Amino acid sequence: MSSLTRVLYPYGNDNYGVLLHCPETLQTACVDCGDAESTLASLQEKGWSLSDIWVTHHHADHTAGVESLKQATGAKVHGPNRSETPIKSVDHVLTDGDTFDFAGRGVQVIHTPGHTLDMVNFYLPADSVVFTGDTLFTLGCGRLFEGDAPMMWKSLLKLSALPKDTVIYSSHEYTESNAAFALTVDPGNSALRDQADGVKRLRDANKPTVPTTLAMELQTNPFLRADDPGIRSNLAMEHASDAEVFAEIRRRKDSF
Repeated sequence: MSSLTRVLYPYGNDNYGVLLHCPETLQTACVDCGDAESTLASLQEKGWSLSDIWVTHHHADHTAGVESLKQATGAKVHGPNRSETPIKSVDHVLTDGDTFDFAGRGVQVIHTPGHTLDMVNFYLPADSVVFTGDTLFTLGCGRLFEGDAPMMWKSLLKLSALPKDTVIYSSHEYTESNAAFALTVDPGNSALRDQADGVKRLRDANKPTVPTTLAMELQTNPFLRADDPGIRSNLAMEHASDAEVFAEIRRRKDSF
């Protein structure tokens, strides 16, 4: 079984969509669709036909194009569908721990409430890749619009437990701001300083900072590092719980 081809494409102000294509079965999936035209243009450029649409959560910048994309391609839509925030056109409703097949490999569904209550991530162990939506970003995590800090911390622990070589695709280009903030809470982290320099070079060249790897995020992302002694000392929270430290980091980022 060959690896899936992955194509990252921008849309909107700072969103990313991803196409996954299997060269053997010719199946193609897209992750989120806030803009159908951008997705269709990316498909046309590659000469691929869309078979699946994977939706991470209900926010409009991830779903606004789903219905028209489904109508244009006949693709099957997989995603959460909570009654209070229904997503139109979902064919396959997903919950935590579900697995479904795509191109002969299993896709594992990881529910990570916090940013929203319906947020799901798509993990493909055979390809060592996870699509985290707005839960985990390069050097950051999502704002807590519907959940709370303890809920989000538990969600991030789920992702932290994946194999360290897992490649992480998130849905926004927020990394320059995330890096600047991360240095305020973890200034002694040499890996973070190096990463911040690399991020600046990429953005100066108009290149994306997505994807990243879990190994890199565990070294540099303060939202995954609430147990780090240096961060705890810098925040004067040496005796706090990890969840409390995470909550303080999130609070500071909200006002950064």
